Amino acid sequence: MKSSTTFTLILYWYVAILLLILNLEIHADTLSFKFKSPSFSGLNTSSHYLTIDSQEASRRQAVKDEIEAYKDELARDASNTTLARFIRNLESRIYAQLSRQMVEGLFGEDKKESGSLTLEGNKIEYEVIENETITLTITDESGGTTTITVPIGDFTF
Repeated sequence: MKSSTTFTLILYWYVAILLLILNLEIHADTLSFKFKSPSFSGLNTSSHYLTIDSQEASRRQAVKDEIEAYKDELARDASNTTLARFIRNLESRIYAQLSRQMVEGLFGEDKKESGSLTLEGNKIEYEVIENETITLTITDESGGTTTITVPIGDFTF
């Protein structure tokens, strides 16, 4: 009889636990799967595409800027060689000498009334008119002319 009482006691416990479990409210939700990428889900897709497009455009622009900076650096290096500096210095001195000779011819002790010179394909002619004005006529390679009239007596320093 002891075994049947034990069996009954165990059965009551199982029934009590089963009733407690069945008595609880069970709340469940449906399982749903959502993609995290807007390309798959369709949510905020246009802003996602715009972001990608903006990133690609900024990367392309960065590459272009880097190439342009490298070209500028190469040009600076080429213009800063010893030969390039020598040529610039020589040209500067030649132009200064030509300018000095022209000013001496126009305003020096041995004034010349007219003269001309050719500089890089351009012909420069000058003429002093009645000791009042100097007329410079510059003719370029294509035949176009520019005339400059400078009054002599109005300059004061």
